[in-house]
Amino acid sequence: MESEIKINKKGDICSPKGFLSGSIFSGIKSPGQDKRDIGIIYSESDCISAGTFTQNTVVSPSVTWTKDITSNGNVRAIVANSGCANCAVGEQGLIDAKEMASIAANTLGIDQKEVAVASTGIIGVELPMALMRKFIPEIKMSKNDGNGFARSILTTDTKTKEISVSFEIDGKEINVAGVAKGSGMIHPNMATMLAFITSDIDIEKSALQEILKNSVKKSFNQISVDGDQSTNDTVLLLANGMAKNKKINTQGESKKFIEALDIVCTFLAKEIAKDGEGNTRLIEATVTGAKTEEDAMLASRFIVTSNLVKTAVYGRDPNWGRIIMALGASQIPLEESKIEIFVNDIQIVSEGIAISYNHQSIVIAMGEELIRFKINLNIGSESGVAWGSELTEEYVVFNSAYTT
Repeated sequence: MESEIKINKKGDICSPKGFLSGSIFSGIKSPGQDKRDIGIIYSESDCISAGTFTQNTVVSPSVTWTKDITSNGNVRAIVANSGCANCAVGEQGLIDAKEMASIAANTLGIDQKEVAVASTGIIGVELPMALMRKFIPEIKMSKNDGNGFARSILTTDTKTKEISVSFEIDGKEINVAGVAKGSGMIHPNMATMLAFITSDIDIEKSALQEILKNSVKKSFNQISVDGDQSTNDTVLLLANGMAKNKKINTQGESKKFIEALDIVCTFLAKEIAKDGEGNTRLIEATVTGAKTEEDAMLASRFIVTSNLVKTAVYGRDPNWGRIIMALGASQIPLEESKIEIFVNDIQIVSEGIAISYNHQSIVIAMGEELIRFKINLNIGSESGVAWGSELTEEYVVFNSAYTT
C-alpha cells in the first residue's frame, strides 16, 4: 500500500535516512553574515545516482567530471562551490575539478570517482585551489547542516530553496528531499542552476535516470528568467536504499515516487523562477487544448520567455497581444479563431479576439505575486505549464555591473 505524500515543513537535504551535509565559508565569495561558499552532501552508505546537465556547448569542466562519473558509476557525495563557475579556463579547469573531488574523497574516506563536483559563479575565473585544499578538509559533516549547504551554493539568489517530502510504500517510509540555487542566466534546457536531490528509496539505476529525466522535462526545463542558457547546469539525484523498501526495478512500479519527485522538482523550479534577479513575482503560463503535450509545453515556454510578456507583467499591463504573439512564435498548430486567454481566471479573449472586461480588475490581478496566464487552444486535449519572471530595471542594473 502507498500513502499520501506529506511535505515536511522543517525538512532539508538531510531528511532522507543516511544523508549528511556540511558547509563552510572559505573566502571565494565576499564576506557576509552566515555566508557559506563550499558545501558537501554525503551518503553514509553506497548510492545509485542519476543526473541531467547543461545543453550549452560551452561546458564547465566541473560538469564534464560529474557527467562522466555519473554515466560510468555512482555518486555517493557532492562537493559544490559558489562564487566561481570553473568555466572557460582551459585545461586547468578539469585538473582542478578532479583535485576538488579528490580532496573531498580523502576527507570522507571514499573513492574519488564517487564524488561529483558542482560549481557556480563567474565564468572565466579559475577555481581558487589553495582555498579548496585548506577548507574542504575542515568541513564537518552532520545531520543538522542542510540549510548551511543550501546557503553554500547561492550566488545572486535572495533566499535558499529547499523541500522535503515523505510517503510510505508497504509500511516503509520513503523520503525525497531537494535543494537548489538559481536566479539569473536561467532558460529552458536548464540554466545557471544547481539542484541536488536525495532519497532513501531502493531503486534500480536505469529506472532512476529515466524518472529523473522525465521530471526535469516538466519542471526545470519549463522555467525561464532571462533567456540565457548557462554552462554549469546540474541536477543530481542520489538514492541510497536505506528505506529498505522492496526494490523498484521499473518506472511503472512506483507512481508514488514519481509523484513525489515531481513535487520536489516543480517546487524548486518555481522557486528559481520566482527568485529571478530583480524579480518579486512569478509568471505561470498554462496552455491547454493542444494537440500534443509537446506543443503545449513548447508554447507555454515561449510565453514565459518573451521579454515583451515579461515587461508587460512588470508594468501590470494587460497587453494580451504579446501573449498571442509569443504563442504564434512557438509555431505549434493552432486555430486563431478558437483561442481563449485568461489572466488570473479573468477571461479577456474569446474566439481569438478581445471581449469586454474591466481593465482595472486586470491591472489589480496583475499586481499579485503569482500572475497566471491560461491559454486554451481548443483543438485538442493536451496541456503544459511553464514558469518565468518579470523583467525589471533592477535586472538590467544588476547585470550591467556583475563583475565590477
